[in-house]
Amino acid sequence: MQSLWIRTIVGLRDGYFVAGEIRRIWFVCAWVLCASVRPVAAADSGGPTIGDLKQLNVEDLMNLQVTSVARHPEKLIEAASAIQVITQEDIRRSGATSIPEALRLADNLQVAQKNSHDWAISARGFNTNLGNKLLVMIDGRTVYTPLYSGVFWDAQDYLLEDIDRIEVISGPGGALWGANAVNGVINIISKSAKDTQGLYAEGGGGSQPQEFGAVSYGGALGADTQFRVYAKYFDRGDEVLANGNPEPDAWRQGRVGFRVDSQATSRDRLTLQGDYYDGHENVQTGGTGDASGQNLLGRWTRTLSDESDLSLQSYIDQTHLADPFPSLTAGTLRLSPPGVLYDDLMTYDVDFQHRFPIGTLNRVVWGLAYRLTHDAVIAAPAVGFLPPVLRQNLFSAFVQDEIALRKDLSFTLGTKLEHNDYTGFEFEPSARLSWTLNSNQALWSAISRAVRTPSRIDHDLSEGSPPYFVILKGGADFTSEALLAYEVGYRAQLNSTLSTSVSTFYNQYDDVRSTSITPGTILPFFFANNLEGHTYGIEWSGDYQISETWSLHAGYTLLREHLRVKPGQFDLSGGRNETADPEHQFSIRSAITLPKHVELAAGLRWVDTLQTNSGPTPGSVPAYFELESRLAWHASDRLELSLVGQNLLHNHHPEYAFPDAARPEIERSVYGKVAWRY
Repeated sequence: MQSLWIRTIVGLRDGYFVAGEIRRIWFVCAWVLCASVRPVAAADSGGPTIGDLKQLNVEDLMNLQVTSVARHPEKLIEAASAIQVITQEDIRRSGATSIPEALRLADNLQVAQKNSHDWAISARGFNTNLGNKLLVMIDGRTVYTPLYSGVFWDAQDYLLEDIDRIEVISGPGGALWGANAVNGVINIISKSAKDTQGLYAEGGGGSQPQEFGAVSYGGALGADTQFRVYAKYFDRGDEVLANGNPEPDAWRQGRVGFRVDSQATSRDRLTLQGDYYDGHENVQTGGTGDASGQNLLGRWTRTLSDESDLSLQSYIDQTHLADPFPSLTAGTLRLSPPGVLYDDLMTYDVDFQHRFPIGTLNRVVWGLAYRLTHDAVIAAPAVGFLPPVLRQNLFSAFVQDEIALRKDLSFTLGTKLEHNDYTGFEFEPSARLSWTLNSNQALWSAISRAVRTPSRIDHDLSEGSPPYFVILKGGADFTSEALLAYEVGYRAQLNSTLSTSVSTFYNQYDDVRSTSITPGTILPFFFANNLEGHTYGIEWSGDYQISETWSLHAGYTLLREHLRVKPGQFDLSGGRNETADPEHQFSIRSAITLPKHVELAAGLRWVDTLQTNSGPTPGSVPAYFELESRLAWHASDRLELSLVGQNLLHNHHPEYAFPDAARPEIERSVYGKVAWRY
């Protein structure tokens, strides 16, 4: 099982184009933009110059507006959740070149790079090859595959310069966001087109990535309507094996997109945006994995009052994946020839939300949503899904009421009700209590239930040489995994230079995925829900503003996991195959602005030993320290030159996967970058 999905299935076939309605709609929108452009002079571009860029101080950080906790804007210090915010300035100073690299800046995530193009990312554990308990959104669009209820990270990208912030919640979010928001929610929010007027261009390269380039242009279609178009490309070379030989996993990808924002009336805002990507990546077993995708999203928001608004959002998302599989063998016997697994997924989604007050004590938000997925798989000789074509419907409704018990104490009660085609109705309630000690300190606690609904792997997988010889198959009776979570947290701006946040949690899991044997014949193995257990831990972060030009950030997490086989049940791995997480993580980052318009940023991280069970016996990834650094010079008000070093403490080291001769290791890398704004 793990051998089939040890890598994320993405990449691009050069010149491959998927026909469909979304492609035609996308290009019509792009054509309308180009045809309607009103030229924007440099003097009124409105875009920030490099000289305008500065760090947020402690007070600014705590007053940041976040939306992921309550589905409406609120100050970070008031959010009753373990949430961290990665700002645009954090991303820029880090030198990150991809979304997964930027997510390393969140202390409440565990991010491990598998190879040149794949990452394992999770919150609060369960960071396996088939990690499936983290909900990820980009501008309200859920980036999710029904193949395994997870995220293909190498298919998720954006021009990082145009990202406004990334909100990262560790802990369940099912009451608002639904199934699979079990251990966390990542909400990637791009800038409004109004905030990216003018031209931005960047380019560079080095040892890794070998080369990259991007351009973004923002203009106006009218007095109240702005647009942005962008394009980017990168080429990442091979990583290495433990012996220093190249690991054939080079990765190239291109992407284009647009966004239009319009203040249609004093109360109405409209957004239309879309992306298209194409590229390819080499896979270790031989061949090239291919992927392409496109999406189109529209959103209408009406402001009814300061405390009331409603929104309607809809998107179409189409992806194409092709993954080469080697032949299936048993000793010297070849059970099936090599081949390619193809997957074409079309997602249609519509979401409505309404927020309003009831008197002075109640703030209510509720909504309805519907999602249709059409997933078509062409099997490889050794793996497939039955049925090969599956059409699924997801209906949902949620309601949440924030009740002001007194001026400094609020109680939030809410739930989401969903209906899926595998398990029927799912109920995900949550209760949160928030106590504002003063304007700079807050305590919060929560009790929540969340579920991870079955994926196609859990239910429909057929691995081996079907139909005659099947090694592993999905479980026809596989049900949802369930979580009951208890959380307590504290967040404070202790003074004008120091802030801190700490959260603790205790999670109880039931019906976790297991691998069972067929009575009498042993084979095929099949997926069941024979595991249960609990996890607990602590997450801490702090910011210290040493001076106006120098800041420090530190973070630490403790995670302990205890999964077991239910009494009288069976699991092939004894309950070890669903976790691959370090017990401790620590990081510290420094950012300083030096004289002569020079910036220096550095980040040191320590990751504890990671136990991995994707091989024939338990294995581990050794604990390691790693260092990233970025030196930048603002050559002029518009021009920035930077030099970035990543993984500087080792020639190469592993971050994930079972310890064998084929395990990829991540190399030290250095690259240069030029960024220009006009």
